[in-house]
Amino acid sequence: MALVSAKEMLEKARDGKYAVGQFNINNLEWTKSILQTAEELKSPVILGVSEGAGKYMAGFKTVANMVKGMIECLEITVPVALHLDHGTYEGCYKCIDAGFSSIMFDGSKLPIEENVAKTKELVGVCNKLGLSLEAEVGAIGGEEDGVIGRGECADPDECKKIADLGVDMLAAGIGNIHGKYPADWPGLSFDTLAAVKKKVGKMPLVLHGGTGIPTDMIKKAISLGVAKINVNTECQLAFTAATRKYIEEGKDLVGKGFDPRKLLAPGTQAIKDTVKEKMEIFGSVGKA
Repeated sequence: MALVSAKEMLEKARDGKYAVGQFNINNLEWTKSILQTAEELKSPVILGVSEGAGKYMAGFKTVANMVKGMIECLEITVPVALHLDHGTYEGCYKCIDAGFSSIMFDGSKLPIEENVAKTKELVGVCNKLGLSLEAEVGAIGGEEDGVIGRGECADPDECKKIADLGVDMLAAGIGNIHGKYPADWPGLSFDTLAAVKKKVGKMPLVLHGGTGIPTDMIKKAISLGVAKINVNTECQLAFTAATRKYIEEGKDLVGKGFDPRKLLAPGTQAIKDTVKEKMEIFGSVGKA
């Protein structure tokens, strides 16, 4: 199956009261693990690529070609969107040229007028090409590619301004954070989420920073209109823990345990287990 826009899968998720997971990819192992798990569970999936990860993997064209080749060779039949995560204005155009099927323009740090102008321009481009577009209002907390935010709550009126431009999904800050959540984190602001939903109507909403949010909060957010949930740190932590265990147990010193295919196998399985757990919580299993 060819890459698809995220628009249809998110509208189905919104109407069906479940969420599609965006799982960020960092290399071949990440990509293969997520695609195989999605196929096994018959779940739609979004592969997220930050600009930093794209650079690490030798460029967006390399990433797009790897994903497309893997979908073909692994005979993946579920809907897959390849999505730029927290893209700059310039990064969006690079991903469009590279063959991504979905992009996120993160203009949340810009004055609202500039965010509106650039988002409006990208809406026209994406509509013409059949790509889906995500926009953001209210900076997400934590750190993402060196950018640190406090976890602000979005202004519902600003959310409406952006939603009315015709984007396909909206990430609104509701106190969520990238990375690990601190012990004193107050939780998601469901009042903000409800207020945003009231302003933007049927627009599918996106929850960034899905790692570490309690399951009950995840499910409540889905009930209030969240149709896409981003996960990255949790897969990284699971991969690291499994790889560390393999080395600490000395398995890399036994036979050909140093072979990268053996060395990375426990971490790869840990990613699969994490993605499976998240898809079950999000309710996307069997929804392909």
